[in-house]
Amino acid sequence: METGLKPPTIRAWERRYGLPNPQRTDGGHRQYSQRDVDTLKWLIARQDEGISISHAIELWRSMVDSGQDPLGADQLLIDASGQADLPVQGEQLEAFRSAWIAACKAFDRERAEKVLAQAFSLFAPETVCIEVMQRGLSAVGNGWYEGEATIQQEHFTSALSTQKLETLIAATPAPTRSERIIAATAPGDFHTFSPLLLTYMLRRRGYDVVYLGADVPAAELQETIKQVKPKLIIVSAQLLHTAASLLQVSRAIDLDRVMLAYGGLAFNYSAELRRRFPGHFLGEDLQGAVDVVADLLVKKPANPEIVEPSDTYRRALSQFGQRRSFVDAHIWSAFIAAKKPTAQLNAVNDDMAQAITAALRLGDMLFLGDEVDAIEHLLMGFRLPREHLMDYLVAYHQAAKEHLVGPEPVVVDWLSGLIEA
Repeated sequence: METGLKPPTIRAWERRYGLPNPQRTDGGHRQYSQRDVDTLKWLIARQDEGISISHAIELWRSMVDSGQDPLGADQLLIDASGQADLPVQGEQLEAFRSAWIAACKAFDRERAEKVLAQAFSLFAPETVCIEVMQRGLSAVGNGWYEGEATIQQEHFTSALSTQKLETLIAATPAPTRSERIIAATAPGDFHTFSPLLLTYMLRRRGYDVVYLGADVPAAELQETIKQVKPKLIIVSAQLLHTAASLLQVSRAIDLDRVMLAYGGLAFNYSAELRRRFPGHFLGEDLQGAVDVVADLLVKKPANPEIVEPSDTYRRALSQFGQRRSFVDAHIWSAFIAAKKPTAQLNAVNDDMAQAITAALRLGDMLFLGDEVDAIEHLLMGFRLPREHLMDYLVAYHQAAKEHLVGPEPVVVDWLSGLIEA
């Protein structure tokens, strides 16, 4: 047969999945139409892209259920309005991404899934996950910060992405490698897309990955390690304070027996930050991270030397923990006296304290940045109107000068530099 498949394989697919579905003669012999042959070729092409036969069948049915003809999908591209009339050209992935973002922002699950189904029919699954979903999710997240998307749109897009990845992971075949890997997010971190996507990509390579999900406490991770006995633990952190919580994770692991690897947005832009952790950095992109994992499991390199926080920072951290409530009360008094808005002040104070604590724990206040724009982003963008941001920083500076005095005024010095800049 021109598909190259052996008859027992075709019969097994027919029996198990109902595809293809050839006509039969009066004598019971199968008669394959050209469409049946093209269907088999389509399924083979999806397998060549790395999709299991069961997931390829699921993809076929998803497209049919949404009104698409899978055999005609390579000539069509769904645009942002849901019309399928754009020819596939060099920028097709960008068009898929735009269409998917538009569907997510419209809370249109059916259209979003239709876009993904068509993208998966044309490209390798990792390509769709990274170029459409990951970059699309990042664009919606940035849109929320810039005021171009709502928090509800961001949550809907994130939930849809996570559900799709979980479905893809469930469809991966059984592991073919003996090494076990644990993947999780750092304590306090609820950004699950990247570790889920890395889990999917590693499982497609045959690795046995145990995914633990978000916000995994160090103590509970320690118990899981005893049970799972992994060769490698992968922890991701997207924010500075969750990156700092990785220090707790590293102390809960016997690093002489189990390797620790880490990644995430928090580490991508600061080589100095990476020097604070006794694990192996996975790199700035997920495709490269898969290769780094493979090298780690083969070469088993020694843990890198780390930079420990100075005694000055340790004392400053202790002082901040003891005096933080006085700082918060001072800021409240200043805002009330000046008749500034206080509706979000508790949340802003929590974010600021969380960030300062992380920087002190890591041993360098400059991890928070030295420009007001960086602090605006750190304070979640719209919790505090920008016109009141400098008022807030001045009030915080005055509170720090009064309540965080001593021989190690690292927080005061950082705030002084920030305001002057």
